[in-house]
Amino acid sequence: MNILERAALTALHRIDPERAHDLSLSALRANLVPLAGPVTSARLRTTLAGLTLPNPVGLAAGYDKNAVALPALMRAGFGFIEVGAATPRPQPGNPQPRLFRLAEDRAAINRFGFNNDGAATICARLAMRPRGAVPVGLNLGANKDSADRAADFAAVLAACGPHVDFATVNVSSPNTERLRDLQGKQALAALLAGVMDVQAGLAVPVPVFLKIAPDLADDDLAEIAEVALASGIAGIVATNTTLSREGLRSPHACEAGGLSGAPLFERSTRVLARLSHLTEGRLPLIGVGGIASAEQAYAKIRAGASAVQLYTAMVYEGIGLGARIARGLDSLLERDGFATVAEATGTGRGDWL
Repeated sequence: MNILERAALTALHRIDPERAHDLSLSALRANLVPLAGPVTSARLRTTLAGLTLPNPVGLAAGYDKNAVALPALMRAGFGFIEVGAATPRPQPGNPQPRLFRLAEDRAAINRFGFNNDGAATICARLAMRPRGAVPVGLNLGANKDSADRAADFAAVLAACGPHVDFATVNVSSPNTERLRDLQGKQALAALLAGVMDVQAGLAVPVPVFLKIAPDLADDDLAEIAEVALASGIAGIVATNTTLSREGLRSPHACEAGGLSGAPLFERSTRVLARLSHLTEGRLPLIGVGGIASAEQAYAKIRAGASAVQLYTAMVYEGIGLGARIARGLDSLLERDGFATVAEATGTGRGDWL
């Protein structure tokens, strides 16, 4: 991290977390943030569900919810970017305060509740984004007061599908009441069938991923793997935030919402490895949860991930973290004699089972 980035983080940590988040996006939009530019190599170039990535280190959904800073983010060294979640209609989300830094735990708790500008506005911004080597996807959500939440996911894909490179069905946020119920076998199968019907009708069908929670029992994971393999989706994102509060030291530990950051790393990586075992490599997996270093990104890949995403660690390490992790991952792959990310994927899965 350079001196300017460290100074900016110090200043942002002195103000309310959600205000700091918004200011960081404003700074990116105003081109006030030094950016790493493209990070790639023969080892890092990755194919994920038909997408060509310059490197396998992506930006997770939740940072740029409304797709307002894409031109800058596409120059920040990430291999792919996910915006959203977007819901069919705009919604304000839950009351503030709803974002908390847990500095002692290198973590965060949020209970945003899918606050966003709505699919129409977000789609318009996606349509205007620069096209380039960095794929951009959209996290699909459902309105809190929707009479048919399953239909909401399909509706957002129908509206925005022509303007994205991939989409992610998010049934795993803990901040919309009963949303996680859609991870049940029958409900999930029906929801994905509706989404995949829309996907098939797009002029250019895009890969569809499913994002799951880290708090699932082994039997639940087995059912999700079965449904995912039967549905025709492109892969699984493992995982979203957790409801667990085990081992936290921060005074904010009792706040309601989803916990992300360092405490999630082991839990999410074990879920990832279990899914890799259950799907036997037939579905690409994206590893998310607690990644703050190249070594941790490498551990996710060796546990079964074809690519990874990060977000919370940037609260403590800055926007340049993605590029630094990608460069470090390149060195780790070279050290261990892997010519590609795919060669390393799953080679350490047994360590997490």
